[in-house]
Amino acid sequence: MLYNTSNPVLSAKNFECSSGQMATTLNGVINRCLILFAIVMASAAFAWKSKYISAESLGAKLTLFSIAALIVGIVTVVKKEWAGYTAPLYAIFEGLVLGSISKIFELQYHGIVFQAIALTIGTAVGMLLLYKCRVITVTDRFRAVILTATFGIAIVYIINLVMSMFGGGMSFLHSSGAFGLFFSAFVVVIAALSLILDFDFIVKVSNRGLPSYMGWLAAFGLTVTLIWLYVEILQMLAKSRDR
Repeated sequence: MLYNTSNPVLSAKNFECSSGQMATTLNGVINRCLILFAIVMASAAFAWKSKYISAESLGAKLTLFSIAALIVGIVTVVKKEWAGYTAPLYAIFEGLVLGSISKIFELQYHGIVFQAIALTIGTAVGMLLLYKCRVITVTDRFRAVILTATFGIAIVYIINLVMSMFGGGMSFLHSSGAFGLFFSAFVVVIAALSLILDFDFIVKVSNRGLPSYMGWLAAFGLTVTLIWLYVEILQMLAKSRDR
């Protein structure tokens, strides 16, 4: 039986379909994850080195790239059979977003991007080992806690976005104070534990003989979680630098 994860892409409903001639395998999903990761890195490197992306033009370009990534992400979920094309396209746009953000953070905090990348990779590998060695097992209670926490974080971010449109906002989300740093650390932990749910879901999906494009959808979902983890780690490190 498939269960929902904290990742909206890796939901049981998205993987309810009949078997195809070319079945999704665990190695296939892993290879697709590596491809998407490479695309994100290449796109981010382009944005990082581009002379057309500066602090002055960052806001407009980030908005454009983010909207494009959001649209492509929604299309990927809705039209699952297109995932082999839309997932790499999403990786391109999201890479442009990450490269632009990382460039600005690096200008303010020298060396922070390397630290964030290293911590993201280390955390992902660590979570995979914990899952493989069954140090952390996916139980109904574990799943419910992570889903609830992720939903709560999403609500906080949405409320803050709406408030910011009217000149307000939750200042503690960006504060380098004790509470702000604690909140960032909490979100990083939840994002990291969400990887456990993603790994477990991918293993179950790969054993069902689903069509190969489902491998792209699974890889896309894991990429979304990894990007979330990186952004949260980057913000947490920035707050710790400000203290």
